[in-house]
Amino acid sequence: MPESAGPRVEKTDAKSNSYVVVARRYRPRGFDELVGQDHVGRALKNAIDTNRVGHAYLFTGARGVGKTSTARIFAKALNDPSGPTGTPDNTSDVALAIDSGEDVDVIEIDGASNRGIDEIRSLRANVSVRPSRSRFKIYIIDEVHMLTGAAFNALLKTLEEPPEHVKFIFCTTDPEKIPITVLSRCQRFDFAPVEVPKIVERLREIVQKESAEADEKALELIARRAAGSMRDSQSLLEQVLSFSDGKLTVEQVHAMLGTADDERLHALAKAMADRDAAAVIRQMDEGIDAGVDAGRLAEQLLAYFRDLMAVTVGCDQTLMRHTSAGMYDELVELGSRWGLQTVLAVVGLLDETLVRIRHSVYSRVLLEATAIQICHLPDLQRIVDLAAAASSVKSNATGVSANRVTAASSAASVEKKNIEVNVPHTDQPQSGSVASGSVASVAPDDASLQTQTQPVEVKSPVQVAESPTADQAVEPVVEPVVEPVVEPAPNGSAATRQVWTQATADLIWKQAMEKVEPMTETLAHAVKHVVAEEGRLRLVFPGESKLAHNRCENPHHKNSLAQAVSELAGQEIAIELQLLPPKQVAVKTAPIPPAKARLQRMKEIENHPLVKSCIEIFDAEIVKIEKPR
Repeated sequence: MPESAGPRVEKTDAKSNSYVVVARRYRPRGFDELVGQDHVGRALKNAIDTNRVGHAYLFTGARGVGKTSTARIFAKALNDPSGPTGTPDNTSDVALAIDSGEDVDVIEIDGASNRGIDEIRSLRANVSVRPSRSRFKIYIIDEVHMLTGAAFNALLKTLEEPPEHVKFIFCTTDPEKIPITVLSRCQRFDFAPVEVPKIVERLREIVQKESAEADEKALELIARRAAGSMRDSQSLLEQVLSFSDGKLTVEQVHAMLGTADDERLHALAKAMADRDAAAVIRQMDEGIDAGVDAGRLAEQLLAYFRDLMAVTVGCDQTLMRHTSAGMYDELVELGSRWGLQTVLAVVGLLDETLVRIRHSVYSRVLLEATAIQICHLPDLQRIVDLAAAASSVKSNATGVSANRVTAASSAASVEKKNIEVNVPHTDQPQSGSVASGSVASVAPDDASLQTQTQPVEVKSPVQVAESPTADQAVEPVVEPVVEPVVEPAPNGSAATRQVWTQATADLIWKQAMEKVEPMTETLAHAVKHVVAEEGRLRLVFPGESKLAHNRCENPHHKNSLAQAVSELAGQEIAIELQLLPPKQVAVKTAPIPPAKARLQRMKEIENHPLVKSCIEIFDAEIVKIEKPR
């Protein structure tokens, strides 16, 4: 039965007696040893067991997640001496040669240094040569996206129809740079970042085999710092093991990596929330003096606020990627103080700062400036909440006003049908006054529309007195805020009619603009003046406000203005828009420059008939032209 003895733990190479780093010594040697890539291992094992092995594979993912290791394991599985199997024998000569990168039938190529068309032509020439001792000749091309376009084109035909004994395995961190013609010829497997708990578990195993001890928080800190890369976590572990005396602690990890602990990050964020810029600068100074790198501190702050953002929107502690789970309650409290909008603004500021730090040698100054900016940020969440509340109140007020106008209009129409007013005959009615009992005032419920005239007793129904010219009833009129002017009827009868004065129209218009939406109010401010006419209000726009005039023609804005005016007037008022012709601006001619004027004057003098005659008679020429004294 094939042996799966797990990773080798020899610290030195058997041939050269040189030290082998942790990442190489504990490299997975079988599909079952892959950490966080169970879906890839299962698919490849099933392909071998069911004899569905393709001729080209593409492994994509971040650095250090196991792409090249999986390619080697797959090569060992295909070239196992006992035949293709999902559990290769790691003690065989073929497996040992593949692990050391010395097998003649498994060719590993670095795409970054062998990216030209000449290298690919050499590969094509060797493809037809059969393997020396194994079943397949396998080409593993790492960082394949670095190949040139000509190299990809030269590889297409061979990749589409390779010999039966050839397999291609491509590894890349940037599949977007690979031509679609190559992608379509490969089976693609995406390698996911390794989760922090799985990295911690693997690091714990390595620490035990290295005969060392480590705090759980120290291993968790290393795993978080690796950002999903197993190889990076093993490299960091080896670095810290060299720094420690056999016992790994959180303090040693922070001191070795130049990072700040969670408590320091939380204290910085709390001081920013308190708007205490001096305390923030003081804490940053203490951290940098303790060995914290300013650039890494900026990265840690961005990661901290990422977790704060997740907690603020309601995520639990399982979605905290950069901060320990024990800080969850503190993040919840701080998120409620900051508010989501402010946290998002802080994340944006820190991201911009990181971009600037990468291109500057003054990382500390940039970070401190950003911290001061954060301390002086306004409470954006409160601003958003107040704006939403104001919008809700305005919407409710608009709905109530609309219902009130509808009710008032209905009541007025009913009273028009049932009430008749007796107007006594007067030969010469006085301007600006009404005879006693001449008009019945019908006032709406709104207190702002109450009139100042004395109420008149109305009998229902009341017969209209006889008139020598007309026998008709006068409809009740709702009075505006300003005292109306009563004018006599044009036929000289006793019947009277209320009309607006210009002052009434101006006042109603000013009040109406305060009741409409902000956008409608802005457009209405472009009106030059208003003209009150019978049953309508004409809005006059200057010629320069054509855009505002056209926007007010929109039914939404026009109906909103009509509704506001009708509500204030107590009756149905139509809105009419008028656009004045634009003013004719006189075009001013630019003054003639002095030099040009002088040349023009010289030409005029030369062309003068008298001057021409003198030049012809005396055979002379103009030498100088003097200004008249």
